[in-house]
Amino acid sequence: MTTPDNWQKSSYSGPGDGDSCVELASTRAALHLRESDDPGIVLTTAPTPVGHLLQAIRTGTVGTPRT
Repeated sequence: MTTPDNWQKSSYSGPGDGDSCVELASTRAALHLRESDDPGIVLTTAPTPVGHLLQAIRTGTVGTPRT
């Protein structure tokens, strides 16, 4: 797998903590997450599970069993 080159830092990264944040990169088939201070470790996932997680966070149903 090739490493993406379009990494974006969190907007919450300030000048003092600029290297202590999460970075995100995306390709057509995957989302890639890494820590700025340790960019060698990359978590890669498909967009669909992340979308489900974000929806659950927005609706307050994280951890609630599906029926």
